[in-house]
Amino acid sequence: MEVVLADTLLSRCGDRAALLRALSAPLSAERAEALRLLLQRLAAGGPAAAGEAEALRRAAWEVALERCRPLLRGGEGAAAGSAERLRAARAARGALRHCVQLCGAPLAACLARDALAELAAGGGAAAQEAAVEALVAAAPRLEEPELLSRCAAAALALLREEGEGEAAAALVAGRLLPALGANGAALPRVWEGLLGAGGAARAGRALLALSALADALLPRGPAEPGLDARLCPRFWRLVQEGLTERDGLCRKRARYLLKRALDLSGGQRAELRCAPDGAHEPSLFWWSAEKNEQLLQFWETYILIMETLEGNQIHVIKPVLPKLNSLYELAISGDKGCWLFHPSWHVCIYRRMFESENKTLTKEGILHFLELYETKHLPNSFVFSEFVIGPLMDALSESSLYSRTPGQSIGACPPLGMKLQKFLATYLTLLPEEEKGSFLLKFIQKMTSRHWCAVPILFLSMALASIPACKVLGAEGLHALRDVLQCTMITHQILLRGAAQCYLLQTTMHLTDVEKVSFSEVSSFLLSLRPEESLRRDTLLWTELCSWLQVNDKCFRKSVTSDFGRQEASSLCQYVHSLVGQYLKTPASERENCFMPDWFEAKLVSTMILLAADVEQMKNKCSGKSNIEWIELEAFLNPLLDVLMKLGSNAYIPTLKADKSLQLLLKLLQTRWLKCSNAQDDEVLFFIWKSLVTPVESILEFVLRRLTTNELSTVGDLDRCDLYLALIPEIMNLCLKVNLKKMSSIRNFLSSLISASIRNLQERNSEKLKLKEQIRKVAGMASLAAVCEILDGELEVHLESLPSVDALKKFISFSRFNEVLKKPSYIEEKTSSCEEKTSQGWGKIVARYVRDQWICLRFVLNSSATLAQRCEETSVMSLSMAERSKEILQSALEALSILPSDQVSPVFDCMKVLVPKLLDSSEALCIEAFDLAWKIISSLSNTQLIFWANLKAFVQFIFDTEVLAVAGSAKGQAYTKIKEIIFKLIDLSTTKTGVFNVVLSHCCQFWIFPTVDERSALTNAFLNAGNYSELITEACVFGTVFRKDQRPIQDVHAFIENLGEKCAANVVTESTNRDDHFVRICAVKFLCLLDGTNVLHKTFMEDIFIKLLDKDELVSRSRTRYYANSLQHRIKNRVWQTLLLLLPKLNQNFLSGTLDRVFQAGFSNNQASVKYFIEWIVILTLHKYPQFLDKFWDCFCYDEEKLKKSICTFLSVLAHFDIILQNTSEKKPALKKALIVVLQWCFSHNFSVRLYALIALKKIWAMCRMLHVEEFEGLTPVIESSLQQVENMHGTGNARRNWQRIQDHFFFATFHPVEDYSLETIFYILPRLSELAEDEWISLSRFDRFTDIPWPAAFQWCHSRTELRELKPSDWAQQDMGSHLAEADSQTEWTDVQKKIIPWKNSTPSLDLEMAFQDRAAKLGKSNSRLIVVASLIDKPTNLGGLCRTSEIFGASALVVGSLHYIQDKQFQHLSVSAEQWLPLVEVKPCQLVDYLQEKKTEGYTIIGVEQTAKSFDLTEYCFPEKSLLLLGNEHEGIPANLIHHLDVCVEIPQQGIIRSLNVHVSGALLIWEYTRQQVIKQKQQQ
Repeated sequence: MEVVLADTLLSRCGDRAALLRALSAPLSAERAEALRLLLQRLAAGGPAAAGEAEALRRAAWEVALERCRPLLRGGEGAAAGSAERLRAARAARGALRHCVQLCGAPLAACLARDALAELAAGGGAAAQEAAVEALVAAAPRLEEPELLSRCAAAALALLREEGEGEAAAALVAGRLLPALGANGAALPRVWEGLLGAGGAARAGRALLALSALADALLPRGPAEPGLDARLCPRFWRLVQEGLTERDGLCRKRARYLLKRALDLSGGQRAELRCAPDGAHEPSLFWWSAEKNEQLLQFWETYILIMETLEGNQIHVIKPVLPKLNSLYELAISGDKGCWLFHPSWHVCIYRRMFESENKTLTKEGILHFLELYETKHLPNSFVFSEFVIGPLMDALSESSLYSRTPGQSIGACPPLGMKLQKFLATYLTLLPEEEKGSFLLKFIQKMTSRHWCAVPILFLSMALASIPACKVLGAEGLHALRDVLQCTMITHQILLRGAAQCYLLQTTMHLTDVEKVSFSEVSSFLLSLRPEESLRRDTLLWTELCSWLQVNDKCFRKSVTSDFGRQEASSLCQYVHSLVGQYLKTPASERENCFMPDWFEAKLVSTMILLAADVEQMKNKCSGKSNIEWIELEAFLNPLLDVLMKLGSNAYIPTLKADKSLQLLLKLLQTRWLKCSNAQDDEVLFFIWKSLVTPVESILEFVLRRLTTNELSTVGDLDRCDLYLALIPEIMNLCLKVNLKKMSSIRNFLSSLISASIRNLQERNSEKLKLKEQIRKVAGMASLAAVCEILDGELEVHLESLPSVDALKKFISFSRFNEVLKKPSYIEEKTSSCEEKTSQGWGKIVARYVRDQWICLRFVLNSSATLAQRCEETSVMSLSMAERSKEILQSALEALSILPSDQVSPVFDCMKVLVPKLLDSSEALCIEAFDLAWKIISSLSNTQLIFWANLKAFVQFIFDTEVLAVAGSAKGQAYTKIKEIIFKLIDLSTTKTGVFNVVLSHCCQFWIFPTVDERSALTNAFLNAGNYSELITEACVFGTVFRKDQRPIQDVHAFIENLGEKCAANVVTESTNRDDHFVRICAVKFLCLLDGTNVLHKTFMEDIFIKLLDKDELVSRSRTRYYANSLQHRIKNRVWQTLLLLLPKLNQNFLSGTLDRVFQAGFSNNQASVKYFIEWIVILTLHKYPQFLDKFWDCFCYDEEKLKKSICTFLSVLAHFDIILQNTSEKKPALKKALIVVLQWCFSHNFSVRLYALIALKKIWAMCRMLHVEEFEGLTPVIESSLQQVENMHGTGNARRNWQRIQDHFFFATFHPVEDYSLETIFYILPRLSELAEDEWISLSRFDRFTDIPWPAAFQWCHSRTELRELKPSDWAQQDMGSHLAEADSQTEWTDVQKKIIPWKNSTPSLDLEMAFQDRAAKLGKSNSRLIVVASLIDKPTNLGGLCRTSEIFGASALVVGSLHYIQDKQFQHLSVSAEQWLPLVEVKPCQLVDYLQEKKTEGYTIIGVEQTAKSFDLTEYCFPEKSLLLLGNEHEGIPANLIHHLDVCVEIPQQGIIRSLNVHVSGALLIWEYTRQQVIKQKQQQ
């Protein structure tokens, strides 16, 4: 109608130009719309007369520049209201376009220049938008090349703007780019700017622009020459990049462009091919009419997979994955064996899966890719190599992916680990020879490019080690492997770190081309391996390394040494000989050096000497030589021996040379011998020892001179002091092993060292403190501490008889404790440079000095019978023993406050001796010592390196046998404090695994195997077990529930441990026994060692039994219902496992008083595993003591309400009645009673109870028939017919199947309560068969691995019968649950899949879905309202189920929930009563609510919030619109603040009570009813 009016007006108007001018002044919204319509009709009309046409152009020019442009800028004539302004601006934009159509290129050029100038000047978003609109109008008619280029550049610049440029980018993409695309001359410039070589836009913006230009770039008709996007490789690279972007909208645009290109190609049946990247590479995109069907099939499958992946739901995606295999079949040419489709398209699918938030999907994608090369013969492609080194390795860095599958046993290799090994070996085999080295080098370098966790780096190292031997790595590869080693040092899991090092060394041996590397490079790599974690001489890995060096001995590359410029020898022996010579050479300029040399060189030389010697021995054995002369080894050692022999006599040997020789000596002395019966069987090491024992006197003379004279005078010399003192015990051990005659020299050395050190310490300082005087004192105290530690050790030679030892004890006894050395005021000039660079501050030196004092005092306290005796002998000290002990303890507390935390262990050791003497007289002081010690330990809990050593010292102090005994006998505050510390340690162990293990292992060892010494000879250590029985009680039930992220690490630990000696880390790494399982294992082995005939043991076991029953009752009271594998379930399970373990050691009298409590536990609501243990205990008790049968029959006398949950437990006991009656002669009366009881329950209304009763009846009746009980002859027809009917039942449902299953169940069919009584059954087999979580299974191997507590000598209850061990879990009551799921999981191919169609424009909810629900409801005569209930913020299934039911009853059009998974919840279904089947449910996540609410607003809905606000309406006064959307808040927080301002109105429910709020379901129901009530009234009024 508007068009007709406009045409009529124009036809009757004589001067059209005047009409335009009149209509545009002033330009309101209505006038702007009329003007746009007239200009549109003028532009669409035919050509006018020349004069009139020129007048129209001038008028249009004026309208464009003087009216439309100002209006767009928001200037003259703009309406006051925002809605009016928007309406006027929209009309002005249209009018401007039509003005350009009338005026042509001149006006377009004028507008473009004006707009470009505005953009260049800036001026805010409004000015920018106005300029863009002017360019939109001008773009189609622009002709000047310079202007076209500037417009294109301006558009792309706006497109690339970051931050606040999103709105501008959207405006450019939505309006300007399509306008430029309509201009044939402008399109190439935009195309070049988007995809050209320089400054291309990022993927998201580029795809936005390409989507806007799709009509021009992918036209339905013929395209412009050279502008078909399908022929541009960069276009397809951009599409591929978009397909894998994290942004969902970006992925949608990429799929849109791909589908549009495919539809166009298929419709045209085109012949085209995009230019390939290389001569042998396939095109990124091609099409052929001949293969149209094949191409369509490939791309339809491809798009189906990519769109399904958008769902992110594994149950939807998994059926589609087999279609990925068909993609490969279509993508590879069968006859030519080459790629038809570029493999980068396949890579996009995997990258999309790898970046999914769903880790299960990521794992599926990785496994699918790794399996490719096992199942498919794929042509080689550089794309896949890049993909493996890039996205695949990035995805493999996630530790959680290396978890076991549910069916795998603990300790098995995770599937991903196995697949990775097979993949890497297969992939490298298929690579061309020339590419293998570069691929592996990049692979290894990738392992160093990020911080990897322990688990991924381990399995990547395993995969590298599994590659078949090939020479592909040179020096660069060896350096890369060394860098990986340094990466593995970061992780905290020592075992995993060591295992990774082992596999990396094997990788080196398998893959290194020895002709490209030198011995120096190999030795440098070997030094990166830690001997305490991986490469040690007593491992198979060392032997493998020696074998590799032997085979390749003379093949290594020669290299030029930097010092001499000559060629290194190629043989290992010559290299080592040269290495030793160069090591001991000292440049003249470094004769005197205040700094110690780095230990790196000494480690390197000692390692290579041992390797070369072992390789030579291996060669000699291979050649059959029996008498080995050790010429080479002697040649290695001679330069060292020459230096060592001169140390004592030649005072002019350079300090650096002496330091290096002693460092090398220490490293050689610390070498471990090979695995053999004794050290002398290790011929290499024994020869080294015999050689090194020769210069012992010279070494000792040198060390004595250096330590006792003034030769140590700088802070840097303290490092030398440590070196000398570390040598002393090693030299003593050497003499004990090789030459005992040398011990006299050691005795003399120690006597002289003690005397000289005491003398130095007693010397008075000069008035001005000098550094060298203080250093001499520090060295003297360190020497005495080292001697005291040697005297405290358990050496075979007795040194306490030395006269100087008494002098040492006397000196320590008289010394002041915590004596602090003052910092010297004068430092000689020659040492000042050393002092500036030294790493030791004076505070560290003082702390070391104080620590050494306490080491000496520890020796005195341990060696003296009593401190009082020492005081009496000296006759000087007037203080009593108690006062002196108190003084020392107070000094110990002072020492704890001043010493660093890593140096407090000797103070703890002293306190251990002092506290028992003072507990009676100075209990408060002892408690203060306990508190301060605990404070130090708890503060160290996050410090990995020093925590464990200090914890051990702390435990030895607090839980010392005598400390516990004295505190336990007094039962005072100290006793309470120790118990408090016990529970604090248990709490700490829940967050720091292994703490409880240290405590328990120490206590159990000393309680069951006490050490008799002077202090505890009269103390029965086992009394402590009774006083502190809570420790054992808590240990029996200890064990945290592993978090999901911890389980893979625990599983991988178990896997490495199962490798045994195959992995050197298991041999080298010291077993810490920090696994939570070892707490219970220690407690169990401790209990197994107890003797029931020992009165103390018997009392203790009875106490533990009672406390465990109390613990079970406490758990039962706290949670009447608990889930399987919850912490409550696990604790109860552990309680009954321990009770079952103790049962055989308890006597009849004790059981008589506690059996009722066991029966009462059977009445509780127990999980299956707990139920089995209770039944087992009852069966064994009645088997051993049949006289308790009367108590058992009483259990059946309770009312049905109490028995309905527990009767099955007692009926299960009767199913083993034959075992119960084995030890009784009067079987017939018991059988009669049993038959009467069972027959009553055979008629129960509960199906499960009847099954249990029938299984018991079958057993009891078989016994009756066997014993020929005449009294029951009358019942024979009834019972046998009943049993026969059960056996032959043909009823519907699962009745017959369940009867068969309960008979086959392990507890009734295979399990024998007496013969199967064993640790393996209790702790491994029964938990496994009762489907307890795997981390509750404790295998016998773990018991054997824990060696701190040995097995009892005659312990026989270890292994179960083979029949039970081989059973698999098959609980009759639960078997149905997973049967169908298992069948579904085993399915490898689906005939049909759920197709996820994702349209270009998002529409939520689906209108088709709504219509389907409405149609379905309409057929039932149900009316639907226009009310939408949004419950996305509600997260409780009960509330959602009730709302679903309410919404369906009152005819709401839809219920919106945060996740559709809620409808599977049983609580939801219980309350909804199938309402979800009749009500449209829409999923809108809370994070999507803003967009959803805005969309509904545009559809005319009023957004109503149920919330109390300042402006909320009373529900009784509010009138609901027909199209209402009701937004309900969260149960606790209500409607979030960020959603409040999106509401149109808030409604609140009037309240009269005190409680502030209603339940959200109740609130929603009230508003839904009020809406329905008002709509019903309206409908009635309309009728």
